[in-house]
Amino acid sequence: MERRKTDDKPTTVIIFGASGDLTERKLIPALFHLFQEERLPANTRIIGFSRRPYADQHFRDLLRESAAHTIGNSFDGAAWERFASHIHYVPGDALVHEDYARLRAFVRQGENGPANRLYYLATPPSLYAPTVERLGAVGMAREDDGWRRIIVEKPFGHDLASAQQLNRDLHAVFDEHQIYRIDHYLGKETAQNILFFRFANLIFEPVWDRRYVSSVQITVAESVGVGHRARYYDQAGVLRDMFQNHLLQLLALVAMEPPASFNADAVRNEKAKVLGAIRPVLPSDTVRAQYRGYCNTPDVAPDSQTATYAALKLYVDTWRWQGVPFFLRSGKALAEKSSEVSLEFQCPPRLLLDDASTCSLRSNVLTICIQPDEGIHLKFEMKEPGSSSELRSVDMDFHYRSILRGRRLPDAYERLLLDALNGDASLFTRADEIELAWRLIDPIQQAWEGPDAPPLEIYEAGSWGPEGANALIRRSGRVWRRGCCDHLE
Repeated sequence: MERRKTDDKPTTVIIFGASGDLTERKLIPALFHLFQEERLPANTRIIGFSRRPYADQHFRDLLRESAAHTIGNSFDGAAWERFASHIHYVPGDALVHEDYARLRAFVRQGENGPANRLYYLATPPSLYAPTVERLGAVGMAREDDGWRRIIVEKPFGHDLASAQQLNRDLHAVFDEHQIYRIDHYLGKETAQNILFFRFANLIFEPVWDRRYVSSVQITVAESVGVGHRARYYDQAGVLRDMFQNHLLQLLALVAMEPPASFNADAVRNEKAKVLGAIRPVLPSDTVRAQYRGYCNTPDVAPDSQTATYAALKLYVDTWRWQGVPFFLRSGKALAEKSSEVSLEFQCPPRLLLDDASTCSLRSNVLTICIQPDEGIHLKFEMKEPGSSSELRSVDMDFHYRSILRGRRLPDAYERLLLDALNGDASLFTRADEIELAWRLIDPIQQAWEGPDAPPLEIYEAGSWGPEGANALIRRSGRVWRRGCCDHLE
């Protein structure tokens, strides 16, 4: 990450829900790394706000313990002490107006003049609206003497209606330019690299369309089950938890047209066009499944019909992608943790191939590996040495670890927090994107909850999911790929 320019006003970062897991595991380590690398604005203070009755030093000690555990052997205790002096804590209830007035007074006392503020909602979604309303009531959203920005974590609603209500609640206090809806997948280096890879390489952009690409696959696989998120997950399911945000945002990056520039509005305009062009998905082009043993998880209903896995076939009805199928899948308790985007190219004419039946397996495949081993793979054909015409598939690959040479790959939250501090919303989701995504997902979820829902398949934990997902993609003459591992399932 390059060092960014900021104005010379003091900056206050206020974390609501500061005693929670997100603050300890992600936000504070990210801010600490930015501090170490001198990327935070000058005179930055970090204030935690939650109901726990902590004093400043107790709060700092708790954060130190979790940060040291998260960062590991590279944790710098001396740097932490310098960083910790910027951390403060204000106990308060998100539902009590008087506590916000007390928070405002504390913040103003430390700022001692014009200052910028970044608010981070690390709270349960049920507290988003009350927190925002009370920030507005005490005048903490006004930009009279500096900018005011607010970061909102997913989920952005439970369906279209609740997402629209959340947007209304946010817009009642903050203007859209002040709102940063965070999707940490967009902060991953390789996800960001999709646009740069496409538009900075002339050998790829001209073939990035229906004339040359036969299909696109997007996989976000998780090896863990629902764990401590069971109560939330059993109400949400995989469509709401993963598809409405992560997978559709990745699809938008892959399918969007070149923006006029890389500023936030230009990029998000093109993403919104893609989301608005996705054809409604037929129930017959969906697969829903649940891993065996899910219903035995604490806080999960014993007869739960919640899907922990989904696969979709969909189409983007634009000139660039007309007729090209996009296959999306995500699930819990799968064989590996892996996120990737694969483009399978059209087969060449059969002029030199001995066996046309192998053509579908020999298409060139470009795979962007988002996690865990960030990089890019290109699969292409070469002649088998010693044969007359036999072909062999080979792989050309690049991984970030090959150029980092021991340097740390920045965490997604580092990039996104830095962008929010510097007013760059390119990697944050706009209100219309949220609603367009829900317009696609809601009908699928409703079909799954209706009398004509496709059957809920059961798959074994540690597998690659249900047989129905394989059948779905086979009907199009294709197979699921794991391009980052150089083999098919």
